[in-house]
Amino acid sequence: MAMEYTEEQLNNLDKATLVRLFLVQQTQLKDIDAKLQLLLEQVAVLNNHRFGKSSEKLDVDNQICFMEVDGDIVFFNEAEAVASLTEYEEEEPEKVPSKKTRGKRLADIRNLPVIPVNHMMTEEELIAEFGEDGWYQLEDEVYNRYRFTPMKVEIEAHHVGVYKSKKDNHFKKAKHPGYLLRNSLVSPSLEAAILNAKYVNAVPLYRQEQEFKRRGLNITRAEMAHWTILCAERYLSILYDYLHEKIYDYHVIQADETPVRVSKENRTEGAKHYMWVYRSGSMCAGKQIVLYEYQPSRNADHPRAFLKGFNGICVTDGYQVYHTIEKERENLKIAGCWAHARRRFDEAVKALPKANRKNALAYLALKQIQAIYREENKLTDMSVEERLQHRRLTVKPLVDAYFVWVKQNLTKVPAKSKTANGFSYSINQEQYLRIFLDDGEVPMDNNAAEQSIRGFCVGKKNWVMIDTIAGADASAIIYSIAETAKANNLKPYDYFEYLLTEIPKHMDDHDTSFCEELLPWSDSLPENCRKQL
Repeated sequence: MAMEYTEEQLNNLDKATLVRLFLVQQTQLKDIDAKLQLLLEQVAVLNNHRFGKSSEKLDVDNQICFMEVDGDIVFFNEAEAVASLTEYEEEEPEKVPSKKTRGKRLADIRNLPVIPVNHMMTEEELIAEFGEDGWYQLEDEVYNRYRFTPMKVEIEAHHVGVYKSKKDNHFKKAKHPGYLLRNSLVSPSLEAAILNAKYVNAVPLYRQEQEFKRRGLNITRAEMAHWTILCAERYLSILYDYLHEKIYDYHVIQADETPVRVSKENRTEGAKHYMWVYRSGSMCAGKQIVLYEYQPSRNADHPRAFLKGFNGICVTDGYQVYHTIEKERENLKIAGCWAHARRRFDEAVKALPKANRKNALAYLALKQIQAIYREENKLTDMSVEERLQHRRLTVKPLVDAYFVWVKQNLTKVPAKSKTANGFSYSINQEQYLRIFLDDGEVPMDNNAAEQSIRGFCVGKKNWVMIDTIAGADASAIIYSIAETAKANNLKPYDYFEYLLTEIPKHMDDHDTSFCEELLPWSDSLPENCRKQL
């Protein structure tokens, strides 16, 4: 606590003591001001998270200059870049609606079934209009309108023929589809609708129950939960395990995780359970796989077990457990995420007054990362080999310049500020953030994994928690099938219905080779499962 002096005490102090006292207070004020700035930044960041726009988009017109060349390293010319930058755009630019191209409406409806609806005049009406002299009919005027049929539930009464021999009295039943669940009214089409509503469209079971009631159906959320868990455990888990083996064939995968509440298991206050997601690399051509896995914690044992059979590169957000696993193995390499490096600077810039943004170091860091992304985006349609070559020529110099600049400016910002946090993250993650420069199949960031887990996060806001461990495991299986279907341009409802129709036919098979024909990219899939592009 600072000492307090009376006017009389100050008048009795000599000059040297007053100078020392002033210098001490000046240091204290400087420290208080630095702490106040950090607090104001934290408040601004929290307010932006709560009330601000989530967009991290930057103005794409401004070019960053990487000027001074010294040997093989290109340095960032800060002064020239500051002069060329315009104010940071927090708002996204207004989009001008584009004119519909000619024939687009017909192209949009070309694959829909057409139901003719005729509107013709009767003979009496024609005579009244044209008289007895006669008339002839021209080509019909045709206009199209969507016809929408709301959810419709009917009962299929399966009559199975039963026959008896007159000779030896043995019985024989006609061939018929097996039941999905014994003594249950559920069918593949109904269960697919329930799965699609909850795991694709984020409609909780209690809301589906209310909708069923409005249509005169007594299908409770307890029944739907029971059907869902059993169908996931008995049938969909077979394809899930098959996909799990398939993902090991990929050279690059991506991983992420998000917390989830499991109500009957969160007995300790503050205990967190997690849904992990692993997916094939976003730059792999086609045949995408997305797998969820529920685990009761976030420790290294879970990714260690999941990645046990994987040899290659795993792209992550910098979570330390992946680096721990990497050190244990020679055939696993971890790549970093530039989006996470960028995000810290974005938060720092949004916390600043608008007038001060363009001169901030965080803003300059954002612009440099933007320049790296700009060059990387030009390589999207290239082959792996071409992309690697161009990365070394055009992207690597920008990355080199960025890290040189970050290390030069680390000491120029308050130690605990968002900008310092961004600088420290980049420096600590440098070896991982550079991995993509040496492999044309590795993406710059982990955005694809985050997008794959987004559906779960949206659903979580609606249904809040999972009731049991069995429900969490079932959710992981079902979300995996749904996200894999979407990643391969399939319609999840039709794919769920097809799987729940086909898999029960193979329950007596001695192996799971039949799953090859059920994969999202299989030529054996019916056309109705495929999304029209």
